Amino acid sequence: MIALRWAVRGAAYAWASPYTVVGLVLGLLVILFGGGARLRQGALEFGGGKVGEYLSRLRPPFAFSAITLGHVVLGLDHAVLGAVRAHEQVHVRQYERWGPLFVPAYLLSSLVELLRGRRPYLDNWFEREAYGKTARGTGAKPR
Repeated sequence: MIALRWAVRGAAYAWASPYTVVGLVLGLLVILFGGGARLRQGALEFGGGKVGEYLSRLRPPFAFSAITLGHVVLGLDHAVLGAVRAHEQVHVRQYERWGPLFVPAYLLSSLVELLRGRRPYLDNWFEREAYGKTARGTGAKPR
């Protein structure tokens, strides 16, 4: 039974790995510019440094607190990452389910909501799931 559980976890990591690789490359940039990394709940979290300072100055619609890429979460700093961890962990699980199809499906969901005259971020199916699973949206408020 334990071997099966490890096999399923390994398959989930492999399925999400194309985006995890992109996240690791960006995470290395965070470290090169003074940020740090921590392993939390099966995901590597990168935050802080000059990259976090730069991103914190972005204005809507480009502003964000954190973004998940596979098993990597990039955030403004480690305090923000702690505040949004539950929300971003829902996205990690979504990457495990959708694998390489996650980003196209996410973008399509946003486009559908935009075309319906709704909010492409907050009404996105994946964001609604993440907010719904994190105490009615308290896991990660949009900036």
